Amino acid sequence: MALAAMVAAALAVAAPVEKAHAQGKSLTLCWAAWDPANALVELGKDFTAKSGIEMKYEFVPWTSYADRFLNELNTHSKLCDLIIGDSQWIGGSAENGHYVKLNEFFDKEGIKMDDFMPATVVGYSEWPKNTPNYWALPAMADAVGWTYRKDWFSRPEIQAEFKKKYNRDLAPPKTYEELKQIAEFFQGREIDGKKVYGAYIFTERGSEGITMGVTNVLYDYGFDYDNPKKSYEMEGFVNSEGAVKGLEFYKELYKCCTAPGMTNAYMSEGLDAFKSGQVAMQMNWFAFFPGLYKDPNVGGDKIGFFVNPGAKLHFTQLGGQGISVVSYSDKRDDALQYIKWFAQPAVQQKWWELGGYSALKAVVQAPGFAKSAPFAPDFLESMGIVKDFWAEPSYAELLLDMQKRVHDYVVADKGTAKEALDLLVKDWEKVFREDGKIN
Repeated sequence: MALAAMVAAALAVAAPVEKAHAQGKSLTLCWAAWDPANALVELGKDFTAKSGIEMKYEFVPWTSYADRFLNELNTHSKLCDLIIGDSQWIGGSAENGHYVKLNEFFDKEGIKMDDFMPATVVGYSEWPKNTPNYWALPAMADAVGWTYRKDWFSRPEIQAEFKKKYNRDLAPPKTYEELKQIAEFFQGREIDGKKVYGAYIFTERGSEGITMGVTNVLYDYGFDYDNPKKSYEMEGFVNSEGAVKGLEFYKELYKCCTAPGMTNAYMSEGLDAFKSGQVAMQMNWFAFFPGLYKDPNVGGDKIGFFVNPGAKLHFTQLGGQGISVVSYSDKRDDALQYIKWFAQPAVQQKWWELGGYSALKAVVQAPGFAKSAPFAPDFLESMGIVKDFWAEPSYAELLLDMQKRVHDYVVADKGTAKEALDLLVKDWEKVFREDGKIN
């Protein structure tokens, strides 16, 4: 859709409907408490103006997001009419009847999944995977990316020293070996009278943090969740020679080039480390990059962005979520009306402009998209190479198993990388055996 048409449609969306207001209708949308949620609140004012349906929100911190809302779903609570649920929840939510299946609704309203980026359809909407069974509309596209101190990288004296040492220009890394070199170069260096560190990476153990970090490296070194030709056959794939090397690399990076005390750190700690000028490079989700770019201390010309580096292969960890109608809601028709509204190209364009990440091709493949934000090209490239964790109904057990095994090795110095991954295979085989997926 042309930009002028989008603007016109967006204005039309904002037209008030007084009659509906008088009915006193409302919907509650549940999600995590973070910057994109604030953008969604702003966007939702247009829906209320058009439909007369008041939007209420239940946002909780990421640290309690899964526990809180999975409990709401498992207890058949009527709190959430709409939920932006994590990608890994889709299997359990579909099989346990928590979400309304949307195929019939999509067909009726002319909403086509082909209009959205393929990775987001598979990641956020489909169960079983790679089948046309849809339980959510792609809502918040996201992936792991990196920020760096562009102002530090561009200083002539730092450039000269780096080139003398490594015989190449200091620039955003394309490979993990280059990233480690740069991280080692900055580690312990004094910049503007302050000691700084090379890189910030995820190490959190309690929820999903270290898994969402280490997988970026594991994928690139050859890790697979199972045999592509035989589902749930994990021996030789989870613990392959390449996977072992990838896990060893992540530990090397953690040991050589991170700030002291980062033993249980995830999203917010990374943002704090970057904003306070502690680190040269930071691993984090693209969702936070609009806010970082606006930061008065480290944003603007001081910040740069790059795609997750590669090794033998090139992937990055998928983040993001789809929006679903909760099956226990008494307001299903109104919730579906919100989904229909949210899927419109004009609304999706405004969602991007406010700081959300649209998955709609009409937005992200528009001619001007790459120039619409300094991180837009890297986001687009990243969404083309994403890979995700298990989305099985037992994903929580699978995740906690990986959290423990990887954290024990990387942070707590227990055993070898091979031993950690061998134990992970046994953990996961136990889960799938109990689920009846393997003998």
